[in-house]
Amino acid sequence: MSKTESKSEASPSFRYVNRELSWLAFNQRVLDQAFNSSIPLLERVKFLAITATNLDEFFRVRIGGLKFAGERGSSKTGIAGMNVQQQLERIRETVSAFNQSQYGCLLDELLPKMEQQGIRRVTLSGLDVKQRVHLDDVFQNRIHPLLEMIAAGGGGERKFPWLDGLRLCLCVRFGSGTGICQEVESDSGTGSRYIVIPVPVGKHGMNRFIPLPAQSGYPYILLEDVIAMHLQQLFPAEKIEEYASIRVIRNADFELNEEADDFFQEMEQLLSLRDASDCVRLEISEDASPAMNRFLAESLNVTAGEVYTARGPLALGDFHAMSRISGFSGLKDPAWNAAPSPGFPADAGIFEIIADADRILVHPYQSYDPVIRLVEEAAIDPKVLTIKQTLYRTSRDSRIVRAMGMAAENGKSVTAVVELKARFDEERNMGWAKQMQQSGVNVIYGVRGLKTHAKLCLIVRDEPTGLRRYAHFGTGNYNETTAGLYGDISYFTCDPQLTGDALNAFNSITGLTVPQPMEKLAMAPVNLRAVLLDLIRIEKDNAAGGLEAAITAKLNSLVDQEIIDALYEASSAGVQIRLNVRGICCLRPGVEGLSRNIQVISIVDRYLEHARVFKFRQGGDNRMFISSADWMGRNLDKRIELMVPIDDPSCRSFLDYVLESCFRDNVSSWTIQQDGTSRRASPGRRGEFRSQQELWEWCQQLHQNATNPGTTVFKPILPE
Repeated sequence: MSKTESKSEASPSFRYVNRELSWLAFNQRVLDQAFNSSIPLLERVKFLAITATNLDEFFRVRIGGLKFAGERGSSKTGIAGMNVQQQLERIRETVSAFNQSQYGCLLDELLPKMEQQGIRRVTLSGLDVKQRVHLDDVFQNRIHPLLEMIAAGGGGERKFPWLDGLRLCLCVRFGSGTGICQEVESDSGTGSRYIVIPVPVGKHGMNRFIPLPAQSGYPYILLEDVIAMHLQQLFPAEKIEEYASIRVIRNADFELNEEADDFFQEMEQLLSLRDASDCVRLEISEDASPAMNRFLAESLNVTAGEVYTARGPLALGDFHAMSRISGFSGLKDPAWNAAPSPGFPADAGIFEIIADADRILVHPYQSYDPVIRLVEEAAIDPKVLTIKQTLYRTSRDSRIVRAMGMAAENGKSVTAVVELKARFDEERNMGWAKQMQQSGVNVIYGVRGLKTHAKLCLIVRDEPTGLRRYAHFGTGNYNETTAGLYGDISYFTCDPQLTGDALNAFNSITGLTVPQPMEKLAMAPVNLRAVLLDLIRIEKDNAAGGLEAAITAKLNSLVDQEIIDALYEASSAGVQIRLNVRGICCLRPGVEGLSRNIQVISIVDRYLEHARVFKFRQGGDNRMFISSADWMGRNLDKRIELMVPIDDPSCRSFLDYVLESCFRDNVSSWTIQQDGTSRRASPGRRGEFRSQQELWEWCQQLHQNATNPGTTVFKPILPE
């Protein structure tokens, strides 16, 4: 705790961890994977890159929102009692130390080890003659045509150019009185002149890591270094004083006017506004001069606290590409191919399978194919009358979206609830919405004032016994790409109560109707919060009455104060509570008199932990649920979410194994401490148990057992 925080037991700082600092602690756990020598080298590079892209989003959303609140003079404090300025100061302190650790990992750990394996970064001073000739050719024919040189002025009347957020650039400072341009007196009193060159990386044209000719290994040079190598060629009459890499991170936290007549157009305007927002973080090379630092800070209107210097390459997220280079399989994780589920045989129709029994899958250990099959078979099945589906984040080339379009073209009634407000996926979702509308799909742009985050597909089929409803409930998005990277649960059922509730949920979203009472589902913002609080209260009452009482939950974030307080009360009553929280956790575990009976772990491994699974002991009955919702205010009050009970005994047993495996992990698991920091688990004498590997091997075994149910026994033919 900081000196300004009160330590009394009634104070927020005693009861809760600051949300932003908890998120930064999560990103530190990811960075620690990059330091972990037991992980293959290029996978460590990947984890480093993830921390950088995570941090970019954190600044765009969380810091952008805090800065905006500060500018409005907000006196509101966070859950831990810190005001805006206190939070920004602590974040600045934490991120600065984190950046140093990032670059220590890259420069002192990863790059030297990569060089030992033949993957060698070459700087300008290390180029041989053959490589220089090669780069001259690359520059002239591939790089130079893509470059734009933007005059940045140096003060006076010259206006600093607009720089796209996240775009890597070179800023070049020229000496005064050189070339064809006259000296311009800057606000900081120098006579320097500046030009900015955006680096054409990725969608702008080039790979940032340019391979170099060599007899062996994989030497490469960074694209910005190649541009720097040719700066004098670009400006032959100028005296170049210095150049530096820079990068601007802009605020992306904007509120949408959901009362606009044209919601689609309003969304397009919001995306334009995001592109033109204020700078909340300026990254600049460590070796940039004080003059350049002053000039850029003044030009971008940022404070000293918003400038972050780097002692290595900027935009570390680009190192994702280095983790995927071909030819170094020994430096990567072995492939974990998703296992086909024995519950979905290829020779049976998807509706026949679900009608036979409820089915449950754990991704990405089991194939996502049944989810895609459900929609694709529905699109061409003449008995299917209606398809209703929510779409929050989809893949770039979505088979599910194409199948919905095909279903509409085949004359079926198809409704898609496309959430245009899914942050940073707005553009893609707008494109899919247009495409589906052209195919005849009835597209709904979510609900005013709420995000539709529920993962639900409902299909109505005309069968000999009458109309039958089939539903898929998930914890993850309908996205074939992330289904191979995120740990999630899929549940298939034709239970009349669950599918009836699902129909009511869709009618509430699409029909401007008052939400109907649910028989089994809990729905946010209608009753999900109340149901969760009631489930926690029951455990508290059972503990007080001497009955079995326990709560086990797996989720991504725990922020909601009312839920946390209820967990504290349950803990004080004797309820044993185990929480697997991947990211933000504002609850302080293990505090005497407050949360002594609460244990919190976090797992960081090769797959992103994404499933939400809850188990309540209920005196021995073990009620289990999956959900699209984390325990955050935004999920419980500002989003349409679902919590689904898993009552089928076989599915419940399956789900319980998945949940319990997380708490046995002693390889990729971290224990969250009272102050929000993390301590890595240790196998000790128990032997190693890595939950993700266990789940993958378990699913492979399930498939193998179904494929080869037993050893062949030879039965002899005996004489009569």
